[in-house]
Amino acid sequence: MSKSTAQITADLLAKYDRPGPRYTSYPTAIEFNEGFTPQRYLEKLDEAARKPDEPLSLYVHLPFCRERCSFCGCNVIITQKPGVAGAYIDDLEREVALVAARLGKRTKVVQYHWGGGTPTYLDLDQMRRVWRLFADRFTFEPGAEIAIEVDPRVTTRRQSELLKELGFNRISMGVQDFDSDVQEAVNRYQTFNQTRDLHLYLRDLGFESINFDFIYGLPHQTPETFRKTIQLALELRPDRVACYSYAFVPWIKAHQKAIRLEDLPPRDVKLELFGIAYELFTGAGYQQIGMDHFAVESDSLAVAAREHTLFRNFMGYTTHPAKDSVGFGVSAIGDLGGAFAQNTKKLNRYKDALDQGLPPIERGFERSRDDEIRRDVIQSLMCNFHLDIRSLERAYGIDFASYFADSLRRLDEGPGAHGFVTRTPDAIHVTEPGRLFVRNVCMEFDAYLPGRETQKPIFSRTV
Repeated sequence: MSKSTAQITADLLAKYDRPGPRYTSYPTAIEFNEGFTPQRYLEKLDEAARKPDEPLSLYVHLPFCRERCSFCGCNVIITQKPGVAGAYIDDLEREVALVAARLGKRTKVVQYHWGGGTPTYLDLDQMRRVWRLFADRFTFEPGAEIAIEVDPRVTTRRQSELLKELGFNRISMGVQDFDSDVQEAVNRYQTFNQTRDLHLYLRDLGFESINFDFIYGLPHQTPETFRKTIQLALELRPDRVACYSYAFVPWIKAHQKAIRLEDLPPRDVKLELFGIAYELFTGAGYQQIGMDHFAVESDSLAVAAREHTLFRNFMGYTTHPAKDSVGFGVSAIGDLGGAFAQNTKKLNRYKDALDQGLPPIERGFERSRDDEIRRDVIQSLMCNFHLDIRSLERAYGIDFASYFADSLRRLDEGPGAHGFVTRTPDAIHVTEPGRLFVRNVCMEFDAYLPGRETQKPIFSRTV
């Protein structure tokens, strides 16, 4: 167990391991509503077009998978039917054309990401076609982050070569766990050799930024087996690692009911699993990034974290922040002109909207000034474990102590009383033991949570 997790007592763990947001956004997607209409989204695109020199982030959701992993919390479509992906790309092309026309000369891109699903579900011609949809309408700035999520079980060498040819420069590879018993329990069979072979081939092609994804808290994981998984990963030494707490939310994702609650590790073991990952990665020269990532100390994410300039959006942690991001494809979320906008999750509704010449927006949320202030606080704590109070006061013309009097009282009585944060008039700093509970720290600044406490389960547990 790591030094930071060793300081967490059973009582503290029981107190703070409770449902809470991951703060991929603030306000969270729970607050999105259908009052944000396709027409309002078009108005936001028109506003964005009036800032042609500002960069954009673009996210493309490619939702298809051949089989469903029972742990999965993503918006995926399981199909092996020929023609489904091609028809989807036809619709995606119409969405890209519609949005690009409204954005006009706003074409500079600093972050571009294919997510899913399994983007390498597509064949070579389909991958080229999706690339051209965007490359013909947008301009990738020098040094832009161009990323894709891949599955080692289905990604071929020729696909890897094509990704390099197209210009992708960051690969995120799903692993989760190398133990066969865990893999059987979550319906994801992936050998270490499959992961190693793809990793080595990507390195041979010249990819300099490769990320592995792991999950702790899966059924049948033990400290012994998870230690072996991380040790195997360190043999390959990826540049970045995501080590997520398993989000068990069967009330939202019905397929997770295939996982038995009694097979999940109890909270004290789950804490130990993260402690093992922390111990092994930091011992091997990785730096913790945010609540669940690690990066080699020379990586740009690690440098940004040390300089307190790390940023986070729906695509993850990044050093390429853009004020506006645009999502394409079913379920994709954008952040444009102070508003979140999410596409429909259904293929038929996606197509129907585009048939009518409308963006396939299903819901969204326009942030208030208070939302923006709290968002900046939460973003800074989640990314950098640090909040520069004076900088925030200057940015918004507020007195932090009075504006957040209730939040600070709860923080001092809760996480602060247990050493999870240190606080001065100038800054709030999340301590090393407190990093595991950074979601709990941020919850004290969330204006929407008090109204959610008596409702049915919504969020996964914080540890």
